[in-house]
Amino acid sequence: NQLKDAFQTKGYQFFLDSPTNQIFIVLENSQMERLREFVQFSFWGKLDDTHTVVRFATSWATDQADVQALIALL
Repeated sequence: NQLKDAFQTKGYQFFLDSPTNQIFIVLENSQMERLREFVQFSFWGKLDDTHTVVRFATSWATDQADVQALIALL
């Protein structure tokens, strides 16, 4: 998975290793707010006072340009 590989390469912490099209990432709250301005993802839960777990999901309809744009933002 190209997106999963990008998160891993860029050093993001995975909340869990999902075998599906869903990727669960731990973000600092400031990172989450910055990304929220540009991409859509789902709130999964608060990890602690400064970190949040979010869910990114792709599908057959996900445009490659959108994947590349997200990777550039990471």
